[in-house]
Amino acid sequence: MTTPLTGSIEGRIAEELGVRERQVKAAVELLDGGSTVPFIARYRKEATEMLDDAQLRTLEERLRYLRELEERRAAVLESVREQGKLTDELEARIRGAETKARLEDIYLPYKPKRRTKAQIAREAGLEPLADGLLGDPSVDPLAAAAAFVAADKGVADPQAALDGARAILTERFSEDADLIGEVRERMWTRGRLAAKVREGKEEAGAKFADYFDFTEPFTQLPSHRILAMLRGEKEEVLDLVLEPEEPTEGPSSYEGIVAHRFGIADRGRPGDKWLKDTVRWAWRTRILVHLGIDLRLRLRTAAEDEAVNVFAANLRDLLLAAPAGTRATLGLDPGFRTGVKVAVVDATGKVVATDVIHPHVPANKWDEAIAKLARLAKEHAVELVAIGNGTASRETDKLAGELIDRHPELKLTKVMVSEAGASVYSASAYASQELPGMDVSLRGAVSIARRLQDPLAELVKIDPKSIGVGQYQHDLSEVKLSRSLDAVVEDCVNGVGVDVNTASVPLLSRVSGVTGSLAENIVAHRDANGPFTSRAQLKKVSRLGPKAYEQCAGFLRIRGGDDPLDASSVHPEAYPVVRRMVKTTGQEVASLVGDTGALRSLRPADFVDDTFGLPTITDILKELEKPGRDPRPAFRTATFKEGVEKISDLSSGMVLEGVVTNVAAFGAFVDVGVHQDGLVHVSAMSRTFVKDPRDVVKPGDIVKVKVLDVDIPRKRISLTLRLDDEAAAAQEKQSGGGGERRQRGGRPPQQRQPRTGGGAGDGGGRGGGGGGSRQAPPPANSAMADALRRAGLLNTKNGRG
Repeated sequence: MTTPLTGSIEGRIAEELGVRERQVKAAVELLDGGSTVPFIARYRKEATEMLDDAQLRTLEERLRYLRELEERRAAVLESVREQGKLTDELEARIRGAETKARLEDIYLPYKPKRRTKAQIAREAGLEPLADGLLGDPSVDPLAAAAAFVAADKGVADPQAALDGARAILTERFSEDADLIGEVRERMWTRGRLAAKVREGKEEAGAKFADYFDFTEPFTQLPSHRILAMLRGEKEEVLDLVLEPEEPTEGPSSYEGIVAHRFGIADRGRPGDKWLKDTVRWAWRTRILVHLGIDLRLRLRTAAEDEAVNVFAANLRDLLLAAPAGTRATLGLDPGFRTGVKVAVVDATGKVVATDVIHPHVPANKWDEAIAKLARLAKEHAVELVAIGNGTASRETDKLAGELIDRHPELKLTKVMVSEAGASVYSASAYASQELPGMDVSLRGAVSIARRLQDPLAELVKIDPKSIGVGQYQHDLSEVKLSRSLDAVVEDCVNGVGVDVNTASVPLLSRVSGVTGSLAENIVAHRDANGPFTSRAQLKKVSRLGPKAYEQCAGFLRIRGGDDPLDASSVHPEAYPVVRRMVKTTGQEVASLVGDTGALRSLRPADFVDDTFGLPTITDILKELEKPGRDPRPAFRTATFKEGVEKISDLSSGMVLEGVVTNVAAFGAFVDVGVHQDGLVHVSAMSRTFVKDPRDVVKPGDIVKVKVLDVDIPRKRISLTLRLDDEAAAAQEKQSGGGGERRQRGGRPPQQRQPRTGGGAGDGGGRGGGGGGSRQAPPPANSAMADALRRAGLLNTKNGRG
């Protein structure tokens, strides 16, 4: 059960977001009342005082974390209280814990556990011995221990008594919350992750070769390297060690911190050496092990968060890619032996024809294939040809080009389309329901055609994790990834809006307030009663109650219905405001919509009332100027260079047009039409420092690139966005794989990027000499592997860069 939200939680979130506490309180109240983030961001701006969707998503995530923290805090307090150990001081410390880690540190000594050596020693009456030796090191340990020998209690001799006392102190040292917190942060800032190959695993684990002898500070490790090493360990190729600091002679500095905490120092007293040995034992057997678990989790969590953010950002760009719109489209799912699957969909996405052609080896029915495609295009007034970018894509692209050349009267435009996830859709239960009786292989061609018409509407039918725009997705937390990607899909769908009379069940189920079963009810009502002619009719849908209507109505569009406002993003609750605007201008609603002059003559402040403030009035006026406007960019196509069809056709200095297929932390992959994506390293994106490649390009962008270097044997293409960069290729060859090339723009040395076109997973190697850490690629079975292979950064034989 969720604990009541306290003011301190609201205040903490407000401080983190840099907003007022009342804004957070309003947002929390709306979220708790069942409102979605898109609804709050769009239609409750007055309540939250203009919190945007990004702030609301962060607020929602932090609210979840802090409420979980409060629930855990309550459980800890109850547990300690039941033990009869809850003092006022301890309760204050528990209530003051600001993170889950700090709370668990405080709770550790009181956490129910199996009988430990320390507990057995206490039961044997050895705690006074431990306290005495710690409090007075001038006492000889063996002499003091002799008084605690008790065979009936399992203490056979003085050494056994000392062992019990050491167990008690070891547990005490390792469960001191303040000490653990201090050394954890010290280890995080000074420690390193070291990887070594396991004996005999060199050949089998060749894809992890760059980590066979590797060290790097925790704070400098990028997410993809952390996840790569963790996978190498999971596959039993690598051994990972968390080193607290650079190796030094003598005792660890951490032992000194523990000793100082408990007033232990070597002053030549009889008990000093025993106490120092106890500190060393506690550090090596308990504290270091505990911190290793904590920091390993911290590394994984940080890496997962970064990987999830990259995945989410790329997914957002893919979903919001420019739609070709309502144009008849011919989809081609390329293949060699099994042929090219063909599907024609009309302007509404309805399948009107399917076929299979065999233009490539071994059949080589080229002319027959062109004739079939021409007939289909003419018969169904096709405007666009969508070509999947998988196996045989370039050959099929050439086929489509020849079709266009031979039949200019058809006025066709060909577009290469990502087919990521198309096979997942083809075999899905929804595809079976949507395309009953159609062969699974042909469904892929349908999906390819439809995703050119409207990427968002088609891609929502596929599990976001199957779209393939992330790094190491199979190594990430399923809950964390799904939650993030679902939020992205929800934001995108609601940001664009949905035509309620044409939308599929998967698309409708992503609309604010609409569940999967409710989406099915909407479609069933539409099928039984015909298209909706007004938003008000949605209230007649089974189980679509007032709350669901409030949440979804503004995001559902009805084009050509009874009320022009139903085609806009103006929420029905705000229709009275528009009626007042109509009355002021003396026009009808239909004539006011789109009349920029009349709308801009109105003063927004004149329509503010107790319900609708200035932000909402301003939004309404903007929407009425361009009702139902699509926030996605205008549709454009890339034109691949004629005669450049394979990697051997490329040469240094060649300028090409291409499509950005994926963006990672180290750069962007660009499809230039030769089967392998080229890599534009982050250092080759701009003359100024680029912190995040996504600030420059996004998946789906059409860009012009220059070829810097082509490594045909390794199938690696190095590209640059700096088209006037003449010497880059020469510098690259001279670098010989070592060292770094500094970005133009004067970066300080500690911020240098690896060299352009480097063979590592983040774009290059580092060090070039003795003792330098090597930067490494992600392993070949990562979610990024396909893109890396196409870019030539992974060898298909062993996965190495």
